[in-house]
Amino acid sequence: MEPTDYRLSAKRWQTPLVVLLGGCLISLIGFGARSSYGLYLGPVTAELGWSRETFALAMALQNLFWGLCLPFAGMLADRYGPVWVIGLGAIIYAAGTFGVTAADTALGLHLTGGVLVGTGVAFTSFSLATAAMVRVVGIERRSFVIGICTAAGSVGQVLYSPVTQGMISGYGWPSALIVTGISVCVILPLAFTLPGDPRVRHENVVHTDSAGAIREAFAHRGFLLLTAGFFVCGFHVAFITVHLPIYVSDLRLDPMVGALAISLIGIFNIFGSLLSGAFGQRFSKKLGLSGIYALRALVLLIFLLSPKTTEVIYLFAATMGLLWLSTVPLTAGLVAQVFGIRYMATLYGFVFLSHQIGSFIGVWMGGYIHDVTGSYDLMWQAGIGLGLVAAVIHLPIDEAPVARLRET
Repeated sequence: MEPTDYRLSAKRWQTPLVVLLGGCLISLIGFGARSSYGLYLGPVTAELGWSRETFALAMALQNLFWGLCLPFAGMLADRYGPVWVIGLGAIIYAAGTFGVTAADTALGLHLTGGVLVGTGVAFTSFSLATAAMVRVVGIERRSFVIGICTAAGSVGQVLYSPVTQGMISGYGWPSALIVTGISVCVILPLAFTLPGDPRVRHENVVHTDSAGAIREAFAHRGFLLLTAGFFVCGFHVAFITVHLPIYVSDLRLDPMVGALAISLIGIFNIFGSLLSGAFGQRFSKKLGLSGIYALRALVLLIFLLSPKTTEVIYLFAATMGLLWLSTVPLTAGLVAQVFGIRYMATLYGFVFLSHQIGSFIGVWMGGYIHDVTGSYDLMWQAGIGLGLVAAVIHLPIDEAPVARLRET
């Protein structure tokens, strides 16, 4: 541990354990609540008479605003600390979630479930919590800590998916959303477990503000390649999260199969994230990313060609879960390794914007293609091709720290 890295303004009770626990709980609730939104596609469109594209566009906007707002949230957190940024995000997130229950028009759904929830997710993002968490540990543990925070988000996915489906089936989707909104409010007090001062000691920071850090990153070819590759991750996970439950229903399988499949993704992502974080501490992060995207393409190909039984759905979910957010510890770890942690929240926010543009396209295009063709086959095929492209473009990335960090 390097306590002097974070005790610039930390209170006595804000030990590394408290900070890590608070950050993980923020990740659990924030990611868990958001990951359950795909379960509402069927009941909401059926009750209100909307097309799948209408609901998919709301989810696409949610992902897009998550991406658009995250760099801004990261800059605020890097300048003023994460506490009030995450606290404000919790309020916006909850307001959007409650607002969906009152939306009776497509525009209302797009503004509440899309714009507001997406903005709230950005301002409570696990990447902001992660940037605070890596400040309380030594450099040798950063990738693993990022893996732990990512795994905590998966625990949220595991818990929220079956509970939400049970609430929808037993009490209706508006009641389920109200319970979800109440849980999101818990993020507000949890934000105060994080250290408030974003400054970092023992790192050669030559930039006086985030603008300099941004210029340095965008002049680095590896940063641009990493950003491009993360687009594919967003395309994959957002499409599957939103459309897999209704895809399962299209196959005439029980809706709970889709909910359990989302939970299985979360369960196996816990292991995948932890393994990825441990891998990144010892081996090349760019090679790990290349391998993950290549394996995703293979899993999608096998799934496309396989008979769609309950067992195949569960096997697909478990296998994809291992590869799900295992990209995050390696991607965020590369940002920290190459550019340092002082402006990590800002720089990762720009990388993640690419992820969310991919998410927007994946979610919206899934609904559009299904409405036009009556099938998701083209989306599975696109996922295979993009996975192969991502596997290739990570290979030329230079993993060496920038010169200023080597001078310390």
